[in-house]
Amino acid sequence: MKPFREQNKAVIGGIGVTAILTALAVSFQTDKLPVIGFREIVKAEFSEAAGLRPADEVRVAGVKVGKVTGVDLEGDKVLVTMRLKDVDVGTQTRADIRIKTVLGRKFVALEPEGPGELDSDTPIPMARTSSPYDVAEAFQGLASNIEEVDTDQLAKSFTVLADTFRDTPDEVKASLNGLSRLSNTIASRDAELKQLLSRARGVTGVLAERDQDLVAVLDNSSLILEEVRKRREVIDSLLSSTTDLSEQLVGLVRENRATLKPALDRLRGVVVVLRQQQDNLDKSLARLAPFVRVFSNNLGNGRWFDTLIYNLGEVPTFQPATAFPCGEYNKDSGKDCIR
Repeated sequence: MKPFREQNKAVIGGIGVTAILTALAVSFQTDKLPVIGFREIVKAEFSEAAGLRPADEVRVAGVKVGKVTGVDLEGDKVLVTMRLKDVDVGTQTRADIRIKTVLGRKFVALEPEGPGELDSDTPIPMARTSSPYDVAEAFQGLASNIEEVDTDQLAKSFTVLADTFRDTPDEVKASLNGLSRLSNTIASRDAELKQLLSRARGVTGVLAERDQDLVAVLDNSSLILEEVRKRREVIDSLLSSTTDLSEQLVGLVRENRATLKPALDRLRGVVVVLRQQQDNLDKSLARLAPFVRVFSNNLGNGRWFDTLIYNLGEVPTFQPATAFPCGEYNKDSGKDCIR
């Protein structure tokens, strides 16, 4: 047998890549494996799905034990298929569809009862199942149906009934009069009711579309609280250090009170003087501004004062002498010099 280093590296690489891809595929399907995944299959019959969808949770006593794998219509009932893990389901088990979130997410709650084990081919009958009342669907149905009601005709019908039973006893007459007033009130508020129900339908639609976003917000809030809980010791240490610092500052002020009090008194006196002379200071600053401007102009051309003095006579012109004292400077210039 050839050593490992002398074998075909392409074949070894292909086998390694195939093994990695197989492991990845298995990791994404762990819930379907017979050993570590959801093993037991349970079916249940419901009168309606009530918004239940595949991948929704299955719980026993509030603990997740599986998930919904299928929601199918069979005749006049809905058949829900579930996969469970590590849970014993008796022959008298009950299944209920319950509301998980305020936005309408559902889950299946199982109540294991009875001896033995429930057959995976025998679904839980509707006698031991129940579906929740969906408020959003009820409002949507009400909004759709109320638009089809002829409120004027309904008001006329109640009025005719009231006229027909006019000679009846007072109790019946009062009831019918009340119905007539109720129908008139409904007819007068028809537009407002339609607008209210229409807006309620829009709100429920937006909430349903933003279901995942709201769940994510709640999850992020939980993460923030968890992080604050983890940083509790750091925050406690910070507060303790702040308390120690305040105590040290109080002690420092107490120890140096004799020195600080005269200094503060003098500073208070200086402030009083400055306040008394504030008008003079304002006038000084206002008058200083023209002087600073002119002074800056005098020094604006270089490191000298550039100014002009008026009312002076003509400046005499300098005439150089024709003869200079003899010296090193002009001894070779050929000019006359005084010796």
